[in-house]
This record gives sequence, structure tokens and C-alpha cells, in this order.
Amino acid sequence: MTIDRFRHLNRRNFVKGGAAAGLVLVAAETLGQEVLKEIGDLKPGEFTWHPDRQPTGPVAVVVSLPEQLVHVYRNGIRIAVSTASTGKPGHETPTGVFVVLQKAKVHHSSTYNEASMPNTERLTWSGVALHAGGLPGYPSSHGCVHLPLDFSAKLFGITHLGTPVIISGNHADPWELTHPGMVLSGYAESEFDQVEAGLDGKKQPSDGTEAETNPVISVIASSADQKIEMVQDGDVVATGDLSIKGTAPLGSHVFVLQGADADGKGMRWVAITHNIADGSPPEGDSLTRLTADTAFIEQMKLKMHPGMVMILTDAPLEPEKKSGKDFVIMS
Repeated sequence: MTIDRFRHLNRRNFVKGGAAAGLVLVAAETLGQEVLKEIGDLKPGEFTWHPDRQPTGPVAVVVSLPEQLVHVYRNGIRIAVSTASTGKPGHETPTGVFVVLQKAKVHHSSTYNEASMPNTERLTWSGVALHAGGLPGYPSSHGCVHLPLDFSAKLFGITHLGTPVIISGNHADPWELTHPGMVLSGYAESEFDQVEAGLDGKKQPSDGTEAETNPVISVIASSADQKIEMVQDGDVVATGDLSIKGTAPLGSHVFVLQGADADGKGMRWVAITHNIADGSPPEGDSLTRLTADTAFIEQMKLKMHPGMVMILTDAPLEPEKKSGKDFVIMS
């Protein structure tokens, strides 16, 4: 049995220090102690936490409904896994791509008798959130993702407004790729220094306060509409026309920008596949098939920053698919 092992080893030996060789330390909230245990044997309330594997970089969270586990990645390296409890029958947790919209260390439900919801990270304005809650070992919530109290506090400390959260029926570890251009277009090698300089001084926010000053940009590309949108603080700030090579579907993918890659003369991304199915296109292939109009690309040059989120989807950019300020791409 593998223990917290990465299944995707990228072309550049990306997963450095990924899996612990042997056993991993597990914090058990109910026992209040650390124990040695395999990931597959985690009991409700138990979790792993290894931030030292990757101390810096953008964070992405993947909630696996079949596993009832939450996987946390920083710069594409898994630093934590936790048991969770998602929505029970009739109150299922929706699958899709979300971003953290609001954070509150102390929060009480306005719907369920002022129930305490510590370390709330809101994913939709309609009530879906990550927060500490009951963990019976099976789906039991009213749609939220319940986490161990200690784990929810640790996660709260490393996320920010705009952190991507992928809730999926499948789970795959992310991998790194370098796009041979800025994004959505190529460029001459001589232009790389200019693009790289545009990232100087920009960084992903470390908390909600910094996110207010340096908001996270999210970009959604839809093959159904052949449109691309740039979202900032829940508002669409730019829209462009999207050109796609070939007729195959894009699939559902999430990319988090890491920064410039001087060796590859391109932008370095961490890719996360949302839905995994036989015949679905690889993330890198989908990204390289896209181009956008010149005006949108110029806006991207001005706004892009490490931690920027880019989402590819075959769903249309309609209210039921992208719910206004909720910024939800539903599957």
C-alpha cells in the first residue's frame, strides 16, 4: 500500500520531497496526539500536516467525495490530507470549481439554529463552505465540507480569498507544466524578459487582508461559448473571444500560475484535472490549444500574478454554470 504517495511524477521531477518514505505523522483531534498511520487507515478526525514539504507558493484544495478526504497542495506538492464529511443524501455537496469568497474564524449558521461553524471558508453565497464540524465517517452535512477542528484552523492559516477549491467525484495529484508563451498566445523569445518583468513585485496574497490589496485574478475559458472571462473580486473585469484548435472537448481543468520559467521561456503552471474520464484530454494539450483576442491578452499581461487561477470548461458561461459572484463552475 502506498502511503501519501504522488501518482503523477512530472517531466521535471516536480514532486520533490512529496511522499514520506514509510509512515506519516497523523494528528488525531479526538485523541489529541500524533500517531503513525497509513493514509488509507485514517479514522474520522485524523489528518496529516506536512507544510515543511513545500513552505511557500499558491495553495489549492481538492475535496474528494468518494474518499471523504481533503487534499491540500502548495506549489503543486501535497502538504496535507484530512478526513472530512460532506453532504448527506438530499443535501449533497455540489461538485465543481470554487474559490474562497469569505473567511471567518468565528461563524454561526443563520440557517441551522446558530450552529457553530469555526474556521469558515465560504465557497458560495448560498451556503456551501469549508468549516469544522461533525465527522462520523460518512457524508452527514447539509452540503458543507466538515473538517477536524485543528485541521480547519491550520488550513485557515494558509488560504486566502481566491484560493481554488475543487470538489470532485475523482481525485488526481497535480503536476507542473510550462506553457511555451505567456498564456493564450505565443511570443518571441526576445519578449520573455518583458513578460517576466511584469510579474516582478507581484505575489499571491497570504491572507484575506492582503487579498483586499492584491486581489486574486481568476480566468474562465469556455469551449461552449468560445468566450473567456477575467474575474476579480467576483466581478467580470474583461471578456474576450476564444479560439480553440481542433474539435475535441477541453475537459475540466484548473491551472494555478507559479511564475515565469526562465529555462523554458514560458509561464510555469500547476495543473489539476477536475473530472477524470477515459479519453479526456491532458491538461497541457488543452491549454496549448487556446488563443484569445489581442485586447484580452493585454489585460492578462497587466493583471496576471503568481497564484492566478485559470479554469477550462466545456460548460457554457451561464448563470446556472457560473453563478455571479459565487464564481462556481458546476459539473
